[in-house]
Amino acid sequence: MADVLSEGSPPPGGTPADLPVQVRTDLVRRLRREKRAFREDDVQVVEGPLLRRAVGASALGNCMEWFDFGVYSYLAATIGKVFFPGASPGAQLISSFATFAAAFLVRPLGGLVFGPLGDRIGRQKVLAATMIMMAAGTFSIGLIPSYATIGLAAPVLLLLARMVQGFSTGGEYGGATTFVAEYSPDRRRGFLSSWLDFGTFVGYALGSALVTVLNLALTDAQMLDWGWRVPFLIAGPLGVIGLYIRLKLEESPAFQQQLDEHEHTLAQESAGSEFRAIIGNHWRALLICAGLVLLYNVTNYMVTGFLPTYQTETLHRSSSSADVLVLVGMVWIVLLITFIGRLSDRVGRRPVYGVSAAAMIVLAVPSFLLIKADGTWPPILGVLILSTLLAGFAAPSAATLPALFPTAVRYGAMGIGFNFAVAAFGGTTPLVAEALIEVTGDDLMPAYYLIAAGAIGLLTVRFLPESAQVALKGSPPMVGSAREREELVATAGRLYEEAEPSSRRG
Repeated sequence: MADVLSEGSPPPGGTPADLPVQVRTDLVRRLRREKRAFREDDVQVVEGPLLRRAVGASALGNCMEWFDFGVYSYLAATIGKVFFPGASPGAQLISSFATFAAAFLVRPLGGLVFGPLGDRIGRQKVLAATMIMMAAGTFSIGLIPSYATIGLAAPVLLLLARMVQGFSTGGEYGGATTFVAEYSPDRRRGFLSSWLDFGTFVGYALGSALVTVLNLALTDAQMLDWGWRVPFLIAGPLGVIGLYIRLKLEESPAFQQQLDEHEHTLAQESAGSEFRAIIGNHWRALLICAGLVLLYNVTNYMVTGFLPTYQTETLHRSSSSADVLVLVGMVWIVLLITFIGRLSDRVGRRPVYGVSAAAMIVLAVPSFLLIKADGTWPPILGVLILSTLLAGFAAPSAATLPALFPTAVRYGAMGIGFNFAVAAFGGTTPLVAEALIEVTGDDLMPAYYLIAAGAIGLLTVRFLPESAQVALKGSPPMVGSAREREELVATAGRLYEEAEPSSRRG
């Protein structure tokens, strides 16, 4: 991975005509604002070791978060039996998913706290704090006694632990995407940011693989007694490792420049004033962010959170076959995601989102029909189709969403836009899908839900500004080497000569 992240990107073309349209437009806007050609100190060179640490540490946090998510999703039926033993099987599942969804309802509060804090004191400090809280919340679930031991206090403690996880996660993804986006060279932001969601699905795959192994190695009684606790207890050591790595990080160049230029203003600004400024000045970007997050996360939680239980409880398949099937999908996403991230740098974010959303509308029902079919290969094909679409939404997201907002409010705006959308449409997806099947008796309801998400996503893409290869708002152009900086300065100089009338050049 280190070699891949260190790989240099080709420098910009030698003439302005070689530049992509969106890059040319952004450079002209910056040159007109500055009323002069670029100097070398106007362009930030990202050092390879710092970039590798930033991407690696952020991806590890996502990996840990989704390790817990994979574990909880695969153990939903077991957790329902441990903490809600008196309910019917359907009610146990709904109660388990409701506890799962409760953590997402707390996420916006975490975003409202950690987002503005990250804009004032720095991304690195807040990301270290969220890592501690996430590890503590996950580890504590493994220590909670069962309902049979302490009665009603057991599900209450489970709910509290999930809320701690949700609160910390409210600052995790928005901060991690902001941090990596601000470290990445502009021409490779899609590829480098896609490693965040690479960590996401690696974490999910590791968590689900561990549960699969436990289910194969232990009896049902052993899993109910103590086996389900093992994956949660592993979060403790993982959290210590992640915290150590994050404490070694340096602040992102974009935030450091913002702090140097506006130190006193940032220090005095309150979270409330930043919240009002974000809502008042960036509401269009917030709506676009929410639409893309809905598209990504409804698909994400349908595949990763609901599909394992859908197969065991609705299709009545064995837990082992269901676990392996979804695990195949996760491995497929891991193999695809960085390639799609690189593709988004070349063709743009909008085409990747648009094609994937349109394909979702067309393929959601056929995918679920394949998953329902008998045999081995049709269900595998159905899961692979959904996983490919999910990779198409996941790969460009970590680069696209932070680019919607300027540096001064980026973390806070991500905390609002991302977390409110995830709380409303992402974490509730397993609960809503299960409830729709219970109410209607139609086991294709999850596919119809995906079609609705695809339609909303396709409409959102229509208003999405293209950000591939363009510098972040409020940040200097970022490049991966001194040679690339020289090329960019020279190309921008020629563009300035073309764009500026000779009468004004003097």
